[in-house]
Amino acid sequence: VLYDGLCPICVTEIRFLQFLQRDKPGKVDFIDISLPGYDGEKYKGVSYEMAMGEMHVIDEKNEVHCGVPAFAVMYSAVGLGWLGRFMMWPPVRPFMDKSYAIFAKNRLKWTGRGDECTTGRCE
Repeated sequence: VLYDGLCPICVTEIRFLQFLQRDKPGKVDFIDISLPGYDGEKYKGVSYEMAMGEMHVIDEKNEVHCGVPAFAVMYSAVGLGWLGRFMMWPPVRPFMDKSYAIFAKNRLKWTGRGDECTTGRCE
């Protein structure tokens, strides 16, 4: 799971997911893209800019998932498969896609960070 460790909303969710997998350490790797050493080449070419744009998850088959499908894979991996299936259910999926698109577009502003975080590194 590639996540923005400077995003308070993202970190809250990641901590919850880490709590859920506490009995299975290492089952899911959570990679903070905000750390200076982040190298997208190590993660299927997912650059910092790509990861800042939307959630990315690399599954056990080494496939990259973005946006709502990334959440479905992530939730399934920590025991919340029912939630992932619900998000991907055809009657719900358009709402989830639209809601996530709004969040992804505005999350920097909503968490007190500006456009400087979309390229380079947030300071």
